[in-house]
Amino acid sequence: MNLALFDLDYTLLNGDSDYAWGQFLVEEGVVDGVEFKRRNDGFWAQYKAGTLDIREYLEFALTPLAGKSPAEMKPLHDRYMARKIEPMIGDAARDLVARHRHDLCAIVTATNSFVTTPIAERFGIARLIGCDVEVVDGKFTGKPAGLPSFREGKITRVEQWLAGMGKKIADFDRSYFYSDSLNDLPMLKIVSHPVAVNPDATLREHAETCGWPIMQLSN
Repeated sequence: MNLALFDLDYTLLNGDSDYAWGQFLVEEGVVDGVEFKRRNDGFWAQYKAGTLDIREYLEFALTPLAGKSPAEMKPLHDRYMARKIEPMIGDAARDLVARHRHDLCAIVTATNSFVTTPIAERFGIARLIGCDVEVVDGKFTGKPAGLPSFREGKITRVEQWLAGMGKKIADFDRSYFYSDSLNDLPMLKIVSHPVAVNPDATLREHAETCGWPIMQLSN
């Protein structure tokens, strides 16, 4: 059996689910548009530059969930899926996932699990490794929980998941990781088959130097 790991934003999706969630909250009037957009744009620039403090970002991004239950947030999330996510899902990404239907698959993303769990379900991928969201007494606290699945944290979280099944990455005949971002270089370097998908400039240069495959999934 092979192992197939997928980044989500700008890899399987033709866009960024986290950034789109922020835009959606502004459109819905859930957050102050001007201030939220200013801070969201700033964090997005840091992410692209490889300088993002993931915990600082999560504290910001999860604040609108504070005091709400998953059931309360579901209608809002359903509208977000229809308006923002469905247009980001292309045939090429669905075909890529289908090619790995007999492999052990997971989406491994730095976007929080509240936003991304329904997206993983939409792709038919049972395992999601995302930044966990704290829930106390059935309500979101607006705080992150556990180790963020970001940069080297993705490696640790994947290793923990596999260890629960008595496995390691090296146990698989082939291990794939598909990603677009320079932030995923640590994870890309430890699989046997790294694939740069819609890569940013830094990842493209690294992939070309190392001879990694480069794919374009954007439709």
